[in-house]
Amino acid sequence: MKATAKELRFNSKRLLDTISRGEEVIITYRSKPCAKLIPYSEKKEDPAENELFGIWKDKDTIQDVAAYVRRLRKGRF
Repeated sequence: MKATAKELRFNSKRLLDTISRGEEVIITYRSKPCAKLIPYSEKKEDPAENELFGIWKDKDTIQDVAAYVRRLRKGRF
């Protein structure tokens, strides 16, 4: 479903009802898509499923990744 920013402002209850039925709503501003309203889900993400998880595991020069990152950031603060 598509809705304008004005409809979002004045008919937010109707749009929330649409979302609660499982539909997605694209909000347009001046005829251009600017936002997407989707139903909220309580899906918990497993860190092991993240493609960046374990990126440092093959680095032999770094034993403690957390300490290494803290040392890098120390100069910034």
